[in-house]
Amino acid sequence: MNQQSLSALVWSVADLLRGDYKQAEYGRVILPMTVLRRLDCVLASTKAAVLAEHAQKLQMGINPEPFVLRKAGQSFCNISPMDMTRLKGDSDHIKENLYSYLNGFSPAVRDVFERFEFHTQVERLSKAGLLYQVVEKFAGFDLHPESVSNYQMGLVFEELIRRFAELSNETAGEHFTPREVIRLMVNLLFIEDDQVLATPGVVRTLYDPTAGTGGMLSIAGEYLEEHNPQARLTVFGQELNPESYAICKADMLIKGQDVSNVIFGNTLSEDGHPHKKFDYMLSNPPFGVEWKKVEKEVRKEHESQGYNGRFGPGLPRVSDGSMLFLLHLISKMRPVADGGSRFGIVLNGSPLFTGGAGSGESEIRRYVLENDLLEAIIGLPTDMFYNTGISTYIWIVSNRKPAQRKGKVQLIDASGMWQKMRKSLGSKRKELSDEHIEAITRLFGSFTEAEQDGKPISRIFPNTDFGYRTITVERPERDEAGKIVLGQKGKQKGKPQPDAKLRDTENVPLSENVEVYFKREVLPHASDAWIDHDKTKIGYEISFNRYFYVFQPPRSLEAIDADLKEVVGRIQTMLTEVMR
Repeated sequence: MNQQSLSALVWSVADLLRGDYKQAEYGRVILPMTVLRRLDCVLASTKAAVLAEHAQKLQMGINPEPFVLRKAGQSFCNISPMDMTRLKGDSDHIKENLYSYLNGFSPAVRDVFERFEFHTQVERLSKAGLLYQVVEKFAGFDLHPESVSNYQMGLVFEELIRRFAELSNETAGEHFTPREVIRLMVNLLFIEDDQVLATPGVVRTLYDPTAGTGGMLSIAGEYLEEHNPQARLTVFGQELNPESYAICKADMLIKGQDVSNVIFGNTLSEDGHPHKKFDYMLSNPPFGVEWKKVEKEVRKEHESQGYNGRFGPGLPRVSDGSMLFLLHLISKMRPVADGGSRFGIVLNGSPLFTGGAGSGESEIRRYVLENDLLEAIIGLPTDMFYNTGISTYIWIVSNRKPAQRKGKVQLIDASGMWQKMRKSLGSKRKELSDEHIEAITRLFGSFTEAEQDGKPISRIFPNTDFGYRTITVERPERDEAGKIVLGQKGKQKGKPQPDAKLRDTENVPLSENVEVYFKREVLPHASDAWIDHDKTKIGYEISFNRYFYVFQPPRSLEAIDADLKEVVGRIQTMLTEVMR
């Protein structure tokens, strides 16, 4: 069964809920029930052996937990005699039996359903007389991993979340990232380390501070499994949305990952992994979402801990917190002496250029570039994400750049690499094909400049090309007679006084001498001007589109005139026909 058919099958439960639930509330039932059925199918083949082992060890007075987990072959189990098939056999006691079944799960699984607040929905369904029908419906779905792969199951959850988010006017894109974008990010993350990752028995850590339903963690694990079955990837994460957290945790349980590595809570106000550093990191933080709710905690850390905390370089404006996640990831990088780190983060266009010299955003860019942490930025096509059609960019950041990348940044314009989706999903109308992912990965891996159809698609710049000095240009104040006003006291005595109304600023590239620029660009137009060097600020911005702009010469006047004459001729012919 393909993913769309499977999603439609699960979604068909909505027909039972219609009337008793609002459309925006369907997810409160369908998501946890889908997780429950998935877990039920995973444990089905070992159910009898687990119950027998549990009974035997209890009779012997031995703690049965490690033994039943071994029998289950999973990091979780269920010791209730109930399963979803048996639940169907007693409609009169469906609520009691369902609670008994849920309580038979391992503590980590029970936490999943607590995050869903599933007990509230069980009571509500019971009162509406729908509980048995819903359980019966889900019991008929075959969600065993042999029938529905982990990858396919992840797509089903994402499709369901997207639908529920649209119905409730929420932003689905806060929960997950398109799978092909994740695959590209994982390729970019690992490509320079393929030899290391191919070493038998290698162990690496991966962290996602905005884990969502766990898509990034899952695909990274699949990549490593495919390229080196002997390698082991230990994943860590943190997630704020309780439903997404629950799905992520359930997915990790099924894959045998340590679920204690995924923390529930707000990454910015309360770091769930305060003393850990990681080999690799991935993140797709919310675009353009304000951080006012955590402003107090973030500012306190910035002011009290400085560079010993996460936000030392600066704070962006409160209206967009995405650059705080950039700083958070930088703080999680392993020291170079311990092997260093590399991470990929998806950001919108704002972090590239918002804020002038001295602003929080500019100071963050300055920190990243002056510390030579930025390897590349890849511009993606518009309409790639579920909740927004705006331009998005993947930043690849590392404190262990290969020798050829040191002191340089690669910009890749992949905005033209896309294929149209057969069916739009929210704002997502375009997708990357396997060929597009391969082409972008190859451009990054080769670290070369390239063109396509006469237009640049890969360019390489020294870090300093993105920096500039904002100089303050002063001109003298003059009295009514036109004479320059001089200072009367202290250090200003005898010096021309600046006229605030005539004050101006100029941005001078770091690569250019300020005095040479001033003589060439300013003095010819204002011979009495001077620079107030005390007010000079250093700024950084990455005007991505400017570096890929190709000048298109305007059409000749002769061509335009010929077109106009042709149009006028057609109009005259039409008027003649009307007048007949």
